This record gives sequence, C-alpha cells and structure tokens, in this order.
Amino acid sequence: MTKDVWRIGVAGLGTVGAGLLNFLSDRPGFAPAGGQAVITGVSARSRSRPRPFDISNLPWFDDPVALAASPDNDLFVELIGGSDGPAKAAVEAALNAGKPVVTANKALIAEHGAELALLAESKGVPLLFEAAVMGGTPAVKMLREAMVGDDIKSVAGILNGTCNYILTEMDSGGRAFADVLAEAQRLGYAESDPTMDVGGFDAAHKISILAALAFGCAPTYAAAEIEGIDGIELLDIKLARDLGYRVKLVASADRSSDGVLVRVHPSLAPINHPLAQAGGALNALFIEGTRIGTIYIQGPGAGAGPTAAAVAADIADVMTGAVRPVFQRPAGELKPFTPVDPSKSMGRAYLRFLVKDEPGVIAAVSETLAEAGVSIESFLQKPVENADGVPIVLTTHAVAESVLTAAIDRIANLPSVLERPRLLRIARI
Repeated sequence: MTKDVWRIGVAGLGTVGAGLLNFLSDRPGFAPAGGQAVITGVSARSRSRPRPFDISNLPWFDDPVALAASPDNDLFVELIGGSDGPAKAAVEAALNAGKPVVTANKALIAEHGAELALLAESKGVPLLFEAAVMGGTPAVKMLREAMVGDDIKSVAGILNGTCNYILTEMDSGGRAFADVLAEAQRLGYAESDPTMDVGGFDAAHKISILAALAFGCAPTYAAAEIEGIDGIELLDIKLARDLGYRVKLVASADRSSDGVLVRVHPSLAPINHPLAQAGGALNALFIEGTRIGTIYIQGPGAGAGPTAAAVAADIADVMTGAVRPVFQRPAGELKPFTPVDPSKSMGRAYLRFLVKDEPGVIAAVSETLAEAGVSIESFLQKPVENADGVPIVLTTHAVAESVLTAAIDRIANLPSVLERPRLLRIARI
C-alpha cells in the first residue's frame, strides 16, 4: 500500500543506524513512488552515548519491543543485531502488529528466517533484509528478484570484509595474522571480539541466506561447514603466492542431485581471478545459473553509507507497495535443504608439509599420497628462513575430501613430518 507519510521506528543506533537517520533526514522523500519517510521513534542500549546524529528531538524507547509495537510507527527497522534476544523479540512484535520490517541482521535471518517469513506472510506484511548480505551491494535483490526466472546452480564469493582486509594486508605487507588483526581493530574493521568474523561465522550466516534465496529452501545455517582464517599463517600466504594464488575466505553454496553443500573455508584463488583481485574490505560474489550463465558482482560489504543505503532501498520497496514472498517461494513451502556429506566433495587442494631436512622425505610423502589415490598437480620445495624444518608444498588434482583427509592422517604419522600437514582448498570458481 502507498501512503503520504510513513512513520518509521528504528532500533539500533550504531554505525548503520546513524547512517540511516542521516540519510532520511537529508532525503525524506527519496522513494520512487513519493511519500515521506519520517522517524517517529528510536531505541538503543544507551541514550547518552555520543552520536553523529542528534536524537534529542526524537521519541525514545528504552525497550525495542515497545518501539516495534508502538501505534506511532508504520514500519519497523531492526539494526540491533544478534540471532535472538531483543532483536528477535522486537521483529516478532512488529510482525504480530501487522507492520513491515526491514532488518540488516544476518544472524537473525540465517537462523530464524523460515519462521519469521511464515509470520510475516501470515500477517500480509513484508520482511526485507537486503542489508544483511554484502551491505550496499544488491546480492539479495539479485537472487530474490532478478534471477527468479533461472535455476541457480551455485553461489560463491567473499562475504566478510574484515577477513578480506586481513588476508589482503597479510599478502601485501608480509605481516602476521595477529598484527593485522590488531590494526583492523584499531581502524574499526574488526570488533574487539572478532570471533564472528575471523571464525567464519558471519560469512556462514550470509551464505546460508543466499543459499535459501538461490535454491528456494529454508535457511539452514546449522548445516554449514565452517572454517575461519584464524589458523592462516604468513608462510602459507607466501607459498600460495609463489604458486600463483592468493588466499581468500570463500563462502559457497552448491546444489546437486544429492542436495546442497554450504561451506566457508580459506581457499586459494588464482592471482588473475576476480576473487583474488578483490582486495581490502570489498565483497564479491559469483552466481551461476543454468540459463543466464555466470554473473559477478563486487562492492562494499559494510560501512555506514553502503549498508544504510541498502536499508533505505528496502524501506523504499515497502513504501512503493512491492509484494513478494520473503524468500523465493511462499514460506509455507520452505523446507530445509538436504545437506551433502562434505567428505564426498571433489576438489583440488593445496597441501603444505613441514619436514626434516633429510634424504627420502619427498619420496615418502609422494608414495603415501599415491597409495591413497591422490594425484599431484604441482610441487614446490622452498627453504624458508627461521623455519623449524623445510616446507614442502604441492597442489593436487581433483580428489574426494575423504581420500585427501585419510592421506593427510597417514602423512602426519611419518617420522620425518614435524607437524600435521596444512590443507587449503583451491576455489572451484
């Protein structure tokens, strides 16, 4: 439905919330269908915290749930964050009151998206979350709207700007993970507790949402296979570059006749590949369809401006009366996808061994791989200054992960191998 004035309640006044208030203050009539967007209530953890936007003239709510249910707003914007607690309670309150909801909360949608979609559609109101994935880069709209006429086979890319910044700086500056992480925290790219980012969980939330949109299923975050970048060593960054690769945290979702495989892993991308070229805090995504082919999008994945712009775009959709299912199909038809056993997945890999400098080591490693059925594609032995042993690096041809893991287990027990071999996947896009 269209209205002359849309009264908007905003819960969460951090970086994105402040950016949104500034935007709506400057451009209240931004929506294509006309009408005015007016802030009629705000809520946050602290009323007195310094902010770049003056909130003294706005109605204040200590409880975001009370703001969500207030009769003084027509649309509720949730920017609190977190999969449960006040964020979930406030969104449910707004939907139960028959109000449209716009959120940037990827954890909430990834873990409770199906049930919230059912509630929203039962009340006949939109639940929109463009800003939850890739900030201002329209990945959600691309899958939910632009590609409904295609059958998506896979989505994959870089979905966490913090990790991309850290890996880029490690590669370009030759600095260790801990040093770059500390700098990222000083610059505001990483939280004081960076676990959600560097542990891969943030990217897993996002790829779970994209998988649901791409494949017409319920978000199934619990089925995602997750590995972060906190174990990445500078040695592997350097050796991967010598082989012609850069290390990136790649989130992917692939559909096959067996089901869907959703995973987040540090992966190697060829240096001339678009993913390897996406540096700093950029996000990037490949979408592969059976009819359209491959689409690549890249852009900022966070920040006040880009993310607030995505929230505003969703508000504009509500104001123009756009109606469609929360995901690609009605909520009552959404089912969790069938997870694929990752051990059966085929792919190429990078293996790094730290071995004693003695005769016969390379032969022992090669023989063990051959006996396990792992074929070597390329090989590099490069002494590294101040290393405890000699690193040997190789890449494999495509092999089942179960076979590769069994081979690594055997090699780890060789007397000449000083530590468990390091496995990094080579991106398949």
